[in-house]
Amino acid sequence: MVPDGTTIAGIDPAARLAAGIDHVNHWHGDADRVVVLGDLAHEGDPASYERIAGLLDRLVAPVSIVPGNHDDREELRAAFPDAPVDESGFLQQVIDVPETRLILLDTLHPGPGERNTTHGGRLCAARMAWLETRLAESHAAGQPVQILMHHPPHPTGFANMDAIMLENGPAFHDLLARYPVVRHIACGHVHRTISGGHRGIAFTVFKSTAHQQPGIFDDDDSSLSVDEPAAYGLLQIRPDGVTIHTEDFELAEARLVRIAADAER
Repeated sequence: MVPDGTTIAGIDPAARLAAGIDHVNHWHGDADRVVVLGDLAHEGDPASYERIAGLLDRLVAPVSIVPGNHDDREELRAAFPDAPVDESGFLQQVIDVPETRLILLDTLHPGPGERNTTHGGRLCAARMAWLETRLAESHAAGQPVQILMHHPPHPTGFANMDAIMLENGPAFHDLLARYPVVRHIACGHVHRTISGGHRGIAFTVFKSTAHQQPGIFDDDDSSLSVDEPAAYGLLQIRPDGVTIHTEDFELAEARLVRIAADAER
């Protein structure tokens, strides 16, 4: 999000997010949870957070947030005072539903009160310890886990974004290996639909509700963007697995109109 009257990469993120929220409410209003995977504001400014908070308040389903590299943790907490934080002040939480445990991680590099000087992510010792406690609880209970976070903890193939992924990804995966209950990792950050597996765990990276990452693998400029249709992801979680969908909602609405017209003919 950017302040009212401005754009990012020539795109009005408020208009696109509003359309996405309308689409979610219409087709997926029965969702158990909407999770915003970071980068709520482009510059971490109060005006942008106020603007996005007003839009997210229109969602029918409950909303949870995690910060991204463009966010300011303190300003984000001020705009979303009800957002849960852990005992160290990080914006992360656990959501237990009948089918699984959702673990939402705060991968913003600096700690609370520190200035963000890098776009790469990190899980400090306090956050790693918090995560280990949550994983140990699920492992003891035989409870499957889905992890949702901003920075991918492994390479995605885009040189510009892999340079600013989670810095201690190998340590993160070493921790997960000790508690083999994680079934899926969902990330943002890259603004591209990507799926695969890393060290035996499935992962998905979702596109943005604003601008997207072009399909150029070897460029080192992390500010690249392309005006492709906005999108959001869907996780259909079952006790025995998870199915991932990507909804390019601007295209979806166009298809619906065209199919309806064809049916009338």
